[in-house]
Amino acid sequence: MSGKTTGYFLRRSPWPCNLLGPLHMRRISANASCRCSSSEPTKQGNSVKISQFIPAAESKHDWVGPPHRLSNLRPIIYHIPENETELEKQLRTLRQETEDWNHAFWTNQNITFNKEKDAFVLSQLKEKGLTERDEKGRKRALNSEEMAVFYKHFLDENCIRHANYNKDWYRRNFTITLLMGRVAFHSVWRTLAERRGWKKGGPTT
Repeated sequence: MSGKTTGYFLRRSPWPCNLLGPLHMRRISANASCRCSSSEPTKQGNSVKISQFIPAAESKHDWVGPPHRLSNLRPIIYHIPENETELEKQLRTLRQETEDWNHAFWTNQNITFNKEKDAFVLSQLKEKGLTERDEKGRKRALNSEEMAVFYKHFLDENCIRHANYNKDWYRRNFTITLLMGRVAFHSVWRTLAERRGWKKGGPTT
């Protein structure tokens, strides 16, 4: 297989449906119930490259990689079929843009969450007169009730960002669903035209 790899990639079916809702796309740590950062927009320019994996030229499938270490989302490389129509290209491009947008958003969210959580733990330990590590060098931790205070504060502070993300997510997937329907319809029309010898052209929906 040609190209560089980062971890492993799994092959997907030729007709994938990337319509998982935001709750399914999240990979949240055991201690967190939300991944929001702030009410300000995510800085796309600071996003981390998802993968350097390049499928073989003869590949006929989409490829799904292991969870990214920062976003915790599985990157997807979409197959570009031969004789791709303009409508199919529009669908594939929107899917890939949505993958990149989602990756950038959760990378930013997770980095912010971890930084604020670590700062909170350190501040609570300091109030108790404790150091970050105990006598044996083990990292100290707060109990679940103490951490619940941080989680609630984090959710309250970032609910606007999370709500905006959900709105954009559903808007994107609604558009993807419509495009998938149009691509399927045109594909059926093209197949019928080829079988019956119709002239070129087709539906304009």
